[in-house]
Amino acid sequence: MFNRIFAIAKKESRQLRRDTRMLFIVFFFPVVLLAIFGYAINFDVHHIKIAVYDQDRSEYTRDFIGGLISSEYFDLVTYIEDDSEIKNLLDEKIVQAVVVFPKDMSRKLLSRQEVKVQFLVDGVDGNSANVIQNYVNAATYSYSIQLTKEYLAVTGKNMYVPVDLQPRFWFNPDLQSTRFVIPGLMGMILIITAVISISLSIVREKERGTIEQINVSPLSSIEFILGKTIPYIVISLINAAIVLIAGYVLFGIVIKGNLLLLLLGTFTFLFAALSLGIFISTIADSQQVAFQAANVTSLLPSLILSGFIFPIESMPAAIQVLTNITPAKFYIVILRAILLRGAGISAFWDQLVYLGIFGFVFIILATLADKKSKIK
Repeated sequence: MFNRIFAIAKKESRQLRRDTRMLFIVFFFPVVLLAIFGYAINFDVHHIKIAVYDQDRSEYTRDFIGGLISSEYFDLVTYIEDDSEIKNLLDEKIVQAVVVFPKDMSRKLLSRQEVKVQFLVDGVDGNSANVIQNYVNAATYSYSIQLTKEYLAVTGKNMYVPVDLQPRFWFNPDLQSTRFVIPGLMGMILIITAVISISLSIVREKERGTIEQINVSPLSSIEFILGKTIPYIVISLINAAIVLIAGYVLFGIVIKGNLLLLLLGTFTFLFAALSLGIFISTIADSQQVAFQAANVTSLLPSLILSGFIFPIESMPAAIQVLTNITPAKFYIVILRAILLRGAGISAFWDQLVYLGIFGFVFIILATLADKKSKIK
């Protein structure tokens, strides 16, 4: 049995070595995808274009604006002379927000009264609008604390804070969205390349007519499928290593957890992904059909249903159940646990079990489909 599996694996490896274009795509394509998506998918909002309608024209308003534009989050585009300009600036997307200072701001501050500063934000992009709101709230709070300290210093009083909240962010202290996105992106890239590459293997035999020779040989379906899968496991593991190295070089993603656990999780995930691809290859009649089916079953679910971008916990219950159709969902949990948190196997052992079950189910389905094709 092992000799026959080895013979099929050896045959498939030789075919892959001859197909230099395929190997180039398999190894080069993931790095390009990682670079493009890694830099393109970024939930951090920087250089927000703002306009200022300063009706007070005081030292307070200048200090407030100076605090805003001193950071990388806000860029001052223009000052507004009349409130009729506000609508045009927002309509034409010249600015994303407008700061409106009241006429009596300095007078109220000097008399220790509450001042209301208005921020008009373009809310078409809800995510960006929420981020801008959070930045503005933080900047306003910081300026209010500064004014309070100055007032207390003048009056000779000490500032009393009943509850001093000091948040500390673990695992991603700078709250960079890239660190959250990259592990999910790695899982998406690996499943796409693994499923598509192996989905063409058995179909290629059908199109060349060599599948008939295999069917009349003493080779069993499980031996044939395992022999076809082994070379792609090796290639996919090399691919995973390349993607991890690219993640470190391009985005500074380091492995905080155990390297052997990462290898175990990656191997289990690739086994599940390749079993899905080999199942597609057994039921498809042409490479074109196999390629389209591999795209649909790997790209879309891993992008939408894996938790790569959209949190699964926020989805409806029925959709949460549907997310189990993609092994990328389980692998992304493993990657984030090992790469970002440095967690042990207790944090993701159940994900390994799910991946193992997923892989064995599709290997069995592929074996049954191959047996059925032999009978025909």
